[in-house]
Amino acid sequence: MPKETMTPRERWLAVLRREKPDRIPMDYWATGEVTEKLCRHLGCDFDEAMRRLHIDRPFVVTGMYVGPPLEPGTNVFGVKTKPVDYGTGVYNEAVTAPLAYFESVEEIEANYMFPSPDWWDYSHLPELVSGHEEEPIQGGGSEPFLLYKQLRGEEQAFVDLVENSEIVDYVLDKLFELAYQNTLRIFETIPGKVIITYIAEDLGSQTGLMYSPEHIRRYLLPRMKRMIELTKQHGSYVFHHDDGAIREILPDLVNIGIEVLNPVQWRCPGMDREALKRDFGDRLVFHGGMDNQYTLPFGTVDEVRQEVLDNYRILGAGGGYILAPCHNIQPVTPVENIVAMYETGYEYGWQ
Repeated sequence: MPKETMTPRERWLAVLRREKPDRIPMDYWATGEVTEKLCRHLGCDFDEAMRRLHIDRPFVVTGMYVGPPLEPGTNVFGVKTKPVDYGTGVYNEAVTAPLAYFESVEEIEANYMFPSPDWWDYSHLPELVSGHEEEPIQGGGSEPFLLYKQLRGEEQAFVDLVENSEIVDYVLDKLFELAYQNTLRIFETIPGKVIITYIAEDLGSQTGLMYSPEHIRRYLLPRMKRMIELTKQHGSYVFHHDDGAIREILPDLVNIGIEVLNPVQWRCPGMDREALKRDFGDRLVFHGGMDNQYTLPFGTVDEVRQEVLDNYRILGAGGGYILAPCHNIQPVTPVENIVAMYETGYEYGWQ
């Protein structure tokens, strides 16, 4: 096996800059149950598991919450959550929607207080990143419509796009401004350290867009563009997470400046890997591509290995690819398939 000549940070930067890395970087996304199972299988702690599998996982930095005390099970936006066991994994789901019953901006202003950027402290970040100089550092970003749906409730959020544009504009402006200020403070506190900023919105379902292109362009893209401009001004790269079948809106996302596309759910309509690489490979780095609905949880080890090779051949042609699962690996996934993915990725990833 060749000898590594780059740190994980240098490896990510090479791909992001369209330069040649020593090997294709690999990332890890999984539920807590999967990580526990993987560590038991390997007989080691998490950090050692990442080293053994040669995973180039980013180190994530955030502000430290110092705001008003929160009730147990309630987030900073006042949304109460509870763990829901789906049989294949446990997720915290929203069970209240603090803004659900307000019918005007005036009602929201009179009855609800949005979090302040001052509720987070960033002075610990220089010490936090010390010792992580060789890792890609991820910090800041936004995903406000996910929060909007929690605040208004899933159904009402969709209705609002058609019937309550003033509320949508008001709440999204508040949420995006909070994300902007929090991101700016991270950049200012550890200048030059952050290389990946997570600017996300889940726009796709399994078969197509969840929202009309007109609504995406009206409510989300201009606000996302402001976040993207901030990110680039501070030397970080725009990591865009967007599940599902998003091919219809992808040209718009590229035009506003996204640089890394995750998770590349290639089994969804319109997300064919060859076409994505052909049409956007000169402008996008692809992150993900390992199918998390069939191949990893239900495929054989040989199918997993073949998919790694296919992704390298298609998405990695000429560079611009980071191997990772399509979103979090789920608890139904055999550990053998996880290990096979990373072992194959390491063996065949040398440039």
